[in-house]
Amino acid sequence: MRQLYILIQKEFIQIFRNPVLPKLIVFFPILVMLIMPWVTTMDVKNVGIAIIDEDCSTLSHRISSDIRASEYFTVIDEATTYYIANNLLEECVVDIILVIPENFESDMSSVSPKRLDISANAVNATKGSLGSQYLVQTIGSTISKYRNEQGAEQLSELIVVQNRYNPTLNYRYLMIPALMIILLIMICGFFTATNIVIEKETGTIEQINVTPIGKFTFVLAKLIPFWLIGLFVISIAMVVAWLVYGLVPAGSLGYIYLASILFILGFSGFGVFVANLSDNIQQTMFVMFFFIMISMLLSGLLTPISSMPEWAQYFTVILPPRYFIDIMRAVYLKATTFSEMWQNYAALGGFVIIFNFLAAITYKKQT
Repeated sequence: MRQLYILIQKEFIQIFRNPVLPKLIVFFPILVMLIMPWVTTMDVKNVGIAIIDEDCSTLSHRISSDIRASEYFTVIDEATTYYIANNLLEECVVDIILVIPENFESDMSSVSPKRLDISANAVNATKGSLGSQYLVQTIGSTISKYRNEQGAEQLSELIVVQNRYNPTLNYRYLMIPALMIILLIMICGFFTATNIVIEKETGTIEQINVTPIGKFTFVLAKLIPFWLIGLFVISIAMVVAWLVYGLVPAGSLGYIYLASILFILGFSGFGVFVANLSDNIQQTMFVMFFFIMISMLLSGLLTPISSMPEWAQYFTVILPPRYFIDIMRAVYLKATTFSEMWQNYAALGGFVIIFNFLAAITYKKQT
């Protein structure tokens, strides 16, 4: 125990002597939580739209006014004809063309009223699709109000939409728990791996190799400081999410910290495992960067796993972030309990055993 205590003390001294690392540990999570939730969003705004009004009626003017008032659209007034608007669409000046046909208002009461024509630039499929949906909703609301004012018969509401757990459909609430996971991946995986490899390159690890310190004691001393730092980072992230975005866990903090501890234990062990097999910092960074990219793309962090091909869904089973993401989002937004998510906790526990065992047996100590 004394050997372990002294080695841990050495690790903290080494960390705090680094001119950059202590500042990075404190300010990196704060900056990520302040900036990334605003830029990592699926909300589409400032959709350029060209309105070709061939009707010039009261209703068409109301439709144009409501579109201009919407925060999602930017009306481009340069398009006076469809030909000009189509050229602007090809040049990506506008994203959507709306054509209001002649006699649109007067035909509203007819059996077969004229239809609006919407053309969307689908090169950016997300912007084109969501922008078109926003436009349809805006126009539908305007026409519904107009028909109500005219005393026209309204269709009954057959469908009622209720957004559970995130009533405002705020995309930041989905991304903030995921950003906390990215912080732990960087701090507990990336920094742990590079810390060991730097000692290899400077030669200080050779001094440890010739001492009677056991390999398990050495590996544990390398991991414990980053376990504590990881808990510190996740705490900072949750405080920032509460103070800046008003987002607090709907479930128990204990479930979040339990999942965080398991993920930190497992992923830091993976970082040591990678470092043990690497000879220099370049190898370590390449392997860790590759694994982090795979984890971000295939673990459900950015896209739903159910939307992936079947073979990719099976592959995600071996990725620890997949289980941590499910736990964080479920506890934060749905107040899910341990009994409902025990399989994810068990999976994280399995990764803890596997990765730390590999970290210990791959450390080659000279005697």
